[in-house]
Amino acid sequence: MVSTELLVQQVINGISIGSWLFLVAVGLSLIFGVLGVLNFAHGALFMIGAYVTIVVIGAVDSFWLGIVLAALVVGTVGMIIEMGFIRRLYGRAEEELDQLLMTFAFVLIITDSIRAIFGSGSVVTNPPNVLQGGIGLVGGYGIGTYRAFLILASVAVMGAILLALRSTNLGRLVRATSSDRDMALLLGIDVPRLYTLVFFIGAAMAGVGGALITPIQSLTPELGNQVIINAFVVVVIGGLGSFTGAFVGAYLIGIMIAVGSIYAAGAGQLFPFIALIAILLIRPEGLFGGIDA
Repeated sequence: MVSTELLVQQVINGISIGSWLFLVAVGLSLIFGVLGVLNFAHGALFMIGAYVTIVVIGAVDSFWLGIVLAALVVGTVGMIIEMGFIRRLYGRAEEELDQLLMTFAFVLIITDSIRAIFGSGSVVTNPPNVLQGGIGLVGGYGIGTYRAFLILASVAVMGAILLALRSTNLGRLVRATSSDRDMALLLGIDVPRLYTLVFFIGAAMAGVGGALITPIQSLTPELGNQVIINAFVVVVIGGLGSFTGAFVGAYLIGIMIAVGSIYAAGAGQLFPFIALIAILLIRPEGLFGGIDA
């Protein structure tokens, strides 16, 4: 019999897991929603952000500078990948398959490069001093200060994305291009430049997500492969291209992982895939379909 106290605490833990899953999945959802590219290398870009942060912390002992540089470095890498390689595949008969294969090739290249530079061992770091410790909640429950920070960060990112989409000129261009690429071209929108900018932003988000996970996750060259699976589960359940779906899906998956682990070892990873199968059979477009209006 599972106690109510344990169940509630695991739900709280699941919410914290969902917060960083959203930070992983949101860039993936943005890139697919606008470009239609299933970027399998997104997890590898996430991993680059984590290792950039570790390097910066080791060099100048600044976690916050690590976040900024992770966003810039990974965004630049993503921009190079889009401009130099993926752009050449747009309009091909087998465009989606070619993109998937090419981004998977980058997974192998990036993973082996990280292994060659940093070795195969794990790397760990601590949260910044201001975010260490814990926060007491109502009812005697608690959550780590850094995990609470991640939850607030995910909510802030979600709010910023929706605000940008609905109230800025760039957001209107993104929504127009995601709805009809050919019409956007006819209206004079520089679609190739917009695609590159969106890929930069999506990759930069992966870099920020990687930076933010460093205090709670040991880093290995296999990190990218681990997170991309959960990220794809999140965006498929939420709806490919939907930020609202990525947000809701991430928190649902996080709670499933945390609560499922109560009942059996490994069950936490089993429930999300059961949910994925159910969504694909019952509502293949996901809980929320399409880019948010």
